[in-house]
Amino acid sequence: MERLSVFDIFKIGVGPSSSHTLGPWKAGLAFSENLKGKAFDGIEVHLYGSLSKTGIGHATDIAVQLGLEGFNPETISTENISTIIQRIKNEKSLSINQSNIRFDPKSQIVFHQHALPQHPNTMILKAFQKGQSVLEETYFSLGGGFILKEGEEENRDKVVDLPFPIDKGLDLVKYTNATEQSIAEIVWQNELCFRSAEDIHNGIQLIFDTMLECVFKGVTTDGILPGGLEVKRRAKKMNDDLMEGKSFSNAKEWLNQIKNSTIDFNKINKWISCFALAVNEENAAMGRIVTSPTNGAAGVVPAVLFYYYCFCENNGIEDIKRFLFTSGEVGCLFKKGATISAAVGGCQAEIGVSSAMAAAGLTEVLGGSPRQVLMAGEIAMEHHLGLTCDPVGGLVQIPCIERNTMGAMKAITASNLALSGDPADAKVNFDVVVKTMWDTAQEMNGKYKETSEGGLAFNLPVIMPNC
Repeated sequence: MERLSVFDIFKIGVGPSSSHTLGPWKAGLAFSENLKGKAFDGIEVHLYGSLSKTGIGHATDIAVQLGLEGFNPETISTENISTIIQRIKNEKSLSINQSNIRFDPKSQIVFHQHALPQHPNTMILKAFQKGQSVLEETYFSLGGGFILKEGEEENRDKVVDLPFPIDKGLDLVKYTNATEQSIAEIVWQNELCFRSAEDIHNGIQLIFDTMLECVFKGVTTDGILPGGLEVKRRAKKMNDDLMEGKSFSNAKEWLNQIKNSTIDFNKINKWISCFALAVNEENAAMGRIVTSPTNGAAGVVPAVLFYYYCFCENNGIEDIKRFLFTSGEVGCLFKKGATISAAVGGCQAEIGVSSAMAAAGLTEVLGGSPRQVLMAGEIAMEHHLGLTCDPVGGLVQIPCIERNTMGAMKAITASNLALSGDPADAKVNFDVVVKTMWDTAQEMNGKYKETSEGGLAFNLPVIMPNC
């Protein structure tokens, strides 16, 4: 199987969707890179299946233009995105590899309502010179920001000899039993095969800092989310009510105010929801988030992580590292054994996986055994099985934003159940639930796989550009 790092699961990018925004963005970047040294005067973008049906709501058209122009989703100033897109629209021109190419998004980004047989998230990019084909490439957006070019193998460049190759939960049990180490310690040794200890530490710190800035921006920004549904942001009001007039000038001050305040059970519950809402409101507004494992489910892991950081005794960055190592590895197992794409498996593949990740990470830092960690991940996924993806208007707003709060709550409950239980008594193990999720994904009706053709999207019809 493919060898993945936890940094493949936790990617820094831009909302609203990992499969429909970040994936096409990366495909645009790759295509632009492959055009270097070639003469061309025209570009066409063809979107198929789910990429087409919910493409406008997920900003697929915007993302691919940004990718073609060479912007990096990790570093682009999100405040400048609308200006860049408006310039392309007004000038009807793309700047690719320092050359201006005639490009009208209305006619040269084509939304095909049918899917291609290879994958529900397929895009074909074409370049022409005087009407003759120069380059044509097909990309599949696999979920979580992963892309695959047709004719290539996924992660073909990642040939890594790991000390502890992990394909199933059973592998983790075997390694931890043999070495008497925690899951986080096993993952740490594998990560050292991908990058240096310093790079790992800096990467974890960057992920945490990005999550914090995202949550902070979400709790300090109000207004209406873009897209036409007129959904009001709620995180700021919830934060203002919970802060009770306490002042702060930056994210760290804000976080310390929460940590040092008197908290009861009801307030903790509200803070968890506030953290999750903040992330996914930012995601819906094309803010910078950490894909974990997807954009649509990006609020679950931060909500649970900040719950632990604010309300439980902890060792700061060292515990954050353990949390993210463990939760990231669980995400890798679902990516290998099932899917993290809602277009393939419904929302169980996004909120379900993120809840399992968060439950496992929390159990690790709360002192759970490796088998309890996997038990927590299993419980969280078990109670998301069959969850459909039915975004109203093709936007990651209804029901996606609230689903992140539910996923976070379920993760904490799953962790508590695992910590108070004996894995030897469990009737369902982690690998069984991964297989079951994949079986369910394959049998789920296609209209519930990020098409906006079923469920809430069907029963709450709205006039949208691409619905």
